[in-house]
Amino acid sequence: MLENSSLEILKNKKNLLAFSAGVDSTALFFLLLQNNIPFDIAIVNYNVREQSQEELQYAHELASTHNLKIHSLNAPKIDKNFEAKAREIRYNFFEELIKNHGYENLITAHHLGDRFEWMLMQFCKGAGCAEIAGMQRVQHRDSYTLVRPLLKLDKKELFAYLDANKIKYFEDESNLDEDIKRNSFRHSYASPLLEKYLAGIKKSFDYLDEDRASLIQEAEINNIDAFAYFKMQHNRRSDIFIIDKYLKSKSYMLSASERELLKTVNVAVVGRKFVINIERCFVFILPYLQKSFHMPKEFKEECRVLKIEPKLRLYLYKNPEAFLKIKELLRTI
Repeated sequence: MLENSSLEILKNKKNLLAFSAGVDSTALFFLLLQNNIPFDIAIVNYNVREQSQEELQYAHELASTHNLKIHSLNAPKIDKNFEAKAREIRYNFFEELIKNHGYENLITAHHLGDRFEWMLMQFCKGAGCAEIAGMQRVQHRDSYTLVRPLLKLDKKELFAYLDANKIKYFEDESNLDEDIKRNSFRHSYASPLLEKYLAGIKKSFDYLDEDRASLIQEAEINNIDAFAYFKMQHNRRSDIFIIDKYLKSKSYMLSASERELLKTVNVAVVGRKFVINIERCFVFILPYLQKSFHMPKEFKEECRVLKIEPKLRLYLYKNPEAFLKIKELLRTI
């Protein structure tokens, strides 16, 4: 069931599987075992459902049975914005494990239904081909590769695999809550369409992936601590896509209005967290510092001569290495 292209990336590597004991991650767990892929597992308990303790126990049982290392986290209480905050906690945990244990790949159990729901949600709020194409099977991040081996499989195919092999799994009752936007899209639109047009939807995503590859060029993003930069691409659309992808890795998602703004301006502050400067041949992304403090006259004059955007200067003054790099880059133009 898993494509050879995914298996080749994971073979003989140090892999971490994001596990929940649900249908998707349980199917992926056993498919990885079946294909002799080495991996450990990581599970987050948000303590919001009664069966979460049973799921955690099942994860420990599987790890013990198959001689795998398991990492678990009891998440702090989330009072609001549950979906976004849970995702932030989850990925911070995974990335800490990757850093501390040297994992090369993070494996998640996103499947075709997840991708299709995301596509419909993006389409309905306004999006282009790159956003509609959505999740990719392989995404290279700062210090690891994110791999989604199930992305071409529908959930009913995962149910069939588990049932045929008599494998235990849990179903999250919160997936039935249609007050959650994603669940509403799933039950009202995505699932009925997948039921009727599965083969056509799979083929459409193949075409979208081809189109996206021709439209959006990957850029090498360089970092000095929290200062990131890359060379401008052949069009602003590509630059915005790369900015959006980078900020997602920092747990911030650009809004539709912010993406529109970046089409017409060269400097923008987003979420009061980041300042983005599209400057001559480069795109700079820095933390936005709001608290003013004294900067020497010589520093300000050097920035003026180099035409460094004022909103960048506080951060650059406090981070000399980043300042040296931006000077080097601007002087090459």
